[in-house]
Amino acid sequence: MSAVQDVLVIGGGLAGAAVAVHLAQAGVAVDLVEIKPDAAALGSGITLQGNALRELDHLGVWEQARERGYAFDVTGIRAPDPAGTVLFEVPDAKTGGPDYPAAMGMTRPDLAGLLHDRAREVGVQLRYATTTTELVQDDDGVDVTFSDGTSRRYDLVIGADGVRSWTRRMLGIGLETRSIGMGIWRAFGPRPESVTRTDLFYGGPAYIAGYCPTGEDSIYAYIVEDAQDRSTLTPQEQLDTMRGLAGAYHGPWDEIRETLTDPDRVNYTWFETHLLAAPWNRGRVVVIGDAAHTCPPTVAQGGAQALEDAAVLGDLLTTREVLDQDLWDAFHDRRVERARTVVEASNQLAQWQLDHVQGDIPALMRSVAMLVSQPA
Repeated sequence: MSAVQDVLVIGGGLAGAAVAVHLAQAGVAVDLVEIKPDAAALGSGITLQGNALRELDHLGVWEQARERGYAFDVTGIRAPDPAGTVLFEVPDAKTGGPDYPAAMGMTRPDLAGLLHDRAREVGVQLRYATTTTELVQDDDGVDVTFSDGTSRRYDLVIGADGVRSWTRRMLGIGLETRSIGMGIWRAFGPRPESVTRTDLFYGGPAYIAGYCPTGEDSIYAYIVEDAQDRSTLTPQEQLDTMRGLAGAYHGPWDEIRETLTDPDRVNYTWFETHLLAAPWNRGRVVVIGDAAHTCPPTVAQGGAQALEDAAVLGDLLTTREVLDQDLWDAFHDRRVERARTVVEASNQLAQWQLDHVQGDIPALMRSVAMLVSQPA
């Protein structure tokens, strides 16, 4: 018998959808609420490393994801010169094991769609354009009021509602989310034939200019600069700014830049970071994913860590018979330090770039790869 029988998940991103599937596959009744109107509204592009792909297999969506995404095993490092010269190629660690590619690019709406379809298939009840407005818990359960005026009682509530988690605030958890000093331009468009992997350009007018194929016909490209207030720019001015920065980069960037014509396909955000110290739960309410830990995508582990949170929590809730302190201690033992290592490594890489310091990047990346190659 599982430790819980009736669970609410708040948030339909990677962590929320994945934990809902894990629980429902084991026979737990799960409701999932998502404030956005549908899965297609859930984000942009994502790079998934092998340990994330391994978790997608456990969720039953790996084959479909492989068909929709774009897998590769090597990352290229290029110079910001007129030829976009390839300086060297780095074989990526297969952190999911030999049965999976080292990495795969995918659009977040496609990935969310696969996970939400899988959730429905295993019995999760999904409600969009809905969130929670009140949580009142006691020793035996949580009474939840929803934004549509309905209410219901659950054994457990899982807050997977992102960086600015409402669930976390309702629990009274004070957590500083801070900018690390970098901002990122992202754009989406068609994949040039020359783009078959991620390439990273260091230097020039930005810290990084890169791209990742997200499917046979799609790509997302990004440029990382100093964090600035870009909120006053019109959509056309945002597009023009990204195109101007991209003009310093060549090779495949010359083709990509020509496709940057739609202001609606460009966005700008700051890199932020936080890490919630244990415990991540308060009684029968727990936060996971970005609600508990977030960092810049410098080691491309954000999605994987969200999926690992879901896997570990789902495993414990469905293999233990009681929701007690021993269960929470086991969850925190398996997740908190691992997430901390990833967050600190990601922030360190960003800080080296901000400080223009040549840190030991290979050693840092190798240590992270060795850690996440072991199942969470």
